[in-house]
Amino acid sequence: MGSIRVFARIRPQQDQGKEGECIVSTASINGVQPSQPNVVRIPNVKNENEVYSFQLSSVYDQCSTQQTIFDNEIAPTIKHLFNGFDVTIFAYGVTGTGKTHTMRGGKSLADRGIIPRLLSSAYRRCRKMEKDSAGRTSVGILLSYYEIYNDKVFDLLEPPEKRTSTGLQLRDNGGKTVVVGLTERPCESLKEFEKLYDHANISRSTACTKLNANSSRSHAILCFKVVVTTGDEVRVSTASAIDLAGSEDNRRTDNGKERLVESASINKSLFVLAKCVEALSQKQARIPYRESKMTRILSLGQNSGLTVMILNLAPSRSYHLDTISSLNFANRTKKIEVREIENEPVIKGLSRAIPTLMGPTIQRQPLRPLASNIRNTAVGDRAIFRQGDKPMRAFAVYSDKPRNSSVSIHPNKETSKHFSPLKRPSEVSTFSRPAKRRSPDRPHRSPISISKTAIEDMIEKKVTDILAARALDPSSTPSVPGISEEVKKRLEALEQKIDGQEDGREQGLTFLLMAKKHTLRGEDKSALRMFLQAREHFPENAKLAVKIERLQSKLKGCQDYDKGSDRITIVPASNTRAGKLTGKPPKSTDAEADTRYKGRQLIDDDYQEDETAPFSDGGYDSADSFRYRTKSKKASKKAISNGLEPNNETDGPDTPRTKRLLSIINSRDVGQIRLLHGVGARRAEALLEALCGGEEGDGSCQVVVHSLAQLGHLRGVGFKTVEKMRSGLVGT
Repeated sequence: MGSIRVFARIRPQQDQGKEGECIVSTASINGVQPSQPNVVRIPNVKNENEVYSFQLSSVYDQCSTQQTIFDNEIAPTIKHLFNGFDVTIFAYGVTGTGKTHTMRGGKSLADRGIIPRLLSSAYRRCRKMEKDSAGRTSVGILLSYYEIYNDKVFDLLEPPEKRTSTGLQLRDNGGKTVVVGLTERPCESLKEFEKLYDHANISRSTACTKLNANSSRSHAILCFKVVVTTGDEVRVSTASAIDLAGSEDNRRTDNGKERLVESASINKSLFVLAKCVEALSQKQARIPYRESKMTRILSLGQNSGLTVMILNLAPSRSYHLDTISSLNFANRTKKIEVREIENEPVIKGLSRAIPTLMGPTIQRQPLRPLASNIRNTAVGDRAIFRQGDKPMRAFAVYSDKPRNSSVSIHPNKETSKHFSPLKRPSEVSTFSRPAKRRSPDRPHRSPISISKTAIEDMIEKKVTDILAARALDPSSTPSVPGISEEVKKRLEALEQKIDGQEDGREQGLTFLLMAKKHTLRGEDKSALRMFLQAREHFPENAKLAVKIERLQSKLKGCQDYDKGSDRITIVPASNTRAGKLTGKPPKSTDAEADTRYKGRQLIDDDYQEDETAPFSDGGYDSADSFRYRTKSKKASKKAISNGLEPNNETDGPDTPRTKRLLSIINSRDVGQIRLLHGVGARRAEALLEALCGGEEGDGSCQVVVHSLAQLGHLRGVGFKTVEKMRSGLVGT
């Protein structure tokens, strides 16, 4: 067992006027040479006279170089790496203390960081081992490089466009945390490594903050495996160099929206790392590694190898509180114990045997007898033992070690062993079945090969024989029962329905439904055409014939001008000019006109009949069954609420207002009609079309309006509209 080695590095002061005076000093105690201090001293924040002292493995001041730190701290770990031990090196500190400079370094040879120097030493040792072994040992290096950005793992050796939003996943394998799908590339030389490393650092997440112009926004982990092959033995050891992102105070860094999200993720992971270190230093049972991916990968205290921590410090007063916090963290980290275990070599072609609860590695005992036999035997043997002797156990225990000898199932009184009641015997006679005898070796038979054609011929022959046997034996053929006449009729009806041979009943019902709709809208000609087409499908329906006769007589009376009628006068367009009256209608009432007028008004207001109901030709309630029937109460209420009776304008002389309205309507002047109250441009055009086009809208007849009731009959004009137009002519 060993502990984590912690050494500190104090970066040089950048701007004394901006950062303040230097408050961090170094010292050496416990017999260490003054040239190599191991104590960091810093004053108390509240009391300058009180000084805190933190003892570490070693401390490097502002004048230390990259080469000195590598030679004293990192170079000794290379020997352990090639001897089969895993090595973990990570840099810790607040933002702007020089962690990335310590790990990565600069471009010049003197400014190279720990990672390039570590790889350079590894390649030199590889060549030395191969040379000393005279070619019997070969050494290879596999490189992988990834970052943890916003608690998501991304591969830096792959191009950024191949990244997924969720990143790579972590899995546990043999007590170690591995990254699923991580790229591992072999590197044959230091020049190839530097090319890959520089290209990968371009993809790493960095940004500018108020405290650091090139601040790392993610934790970067570089892993390289050293594979040493000697004959059939292969030994793999791993070195991990981790550049942690620094904790940030957003009040000092002046971070924006995106930087705040990154800062929160970084501070959270470092806080979980502090919790893990605290739990390990206090030797708690539960260590919260899984609360962050960074702590899960780092696994302080669980990794079996050498661990080195580099504590980066800033000497300025502006970092006073952050420096004390980092020193406290380092003081707890150095107390963590680590198991330094050497990796075992693996023989080529053979995997390492891992003991499991299942599989061929377990040596199982043969099956024991049935429980009933054991129980009966045990009961029969109870009388054999003497009083005071411990009875034999009547159950078998499976063990991983095979038994050398079998014990008789029926022990005798003389041969039974006497066991001490205070001590449990290590071997107790149990009931076991003898091992199964192996069957004598039989000569290996080659499988019989049959072609596809031969199989088909065999099947066809078998089917032919079965059909021939059934043809010779009529009793084997099942008798089919006859079909009754009722079933035959139903089948014929279904066939006719499917083939569309139902005497056109469905089509006839469709015509009747369309005729009913035309009747409700007052389109008698269209309704008559639909009724005539429906009569072809229902020729024997007397009610339908009566309805057709009524419509024909009604249309014939409309074409002949009758002086005693109160209908609208219709004159062919070829014989008369537009707007010329051919006769004066008498002031008489017509029951049919009143009924039609009321029906039109009630259809517009209270029509609630289901027009999709199927037509039934079984019988009609009356000859007028196709006409819509309204409730008398609603009809009377609607007529009274409108304030204008159908006959109140025809019973007496026309008022000047009524005459003025009728003259404007019969003038067919769109400009004057549009100025009427309640009539707009669209309604004026519809009214003019109704006056000039008749019922069918083909322009074959002209309509002359003689009363307000007739005006209400026109399409697009209702009772309320007539009243509005009449009341709007107040000044006339």
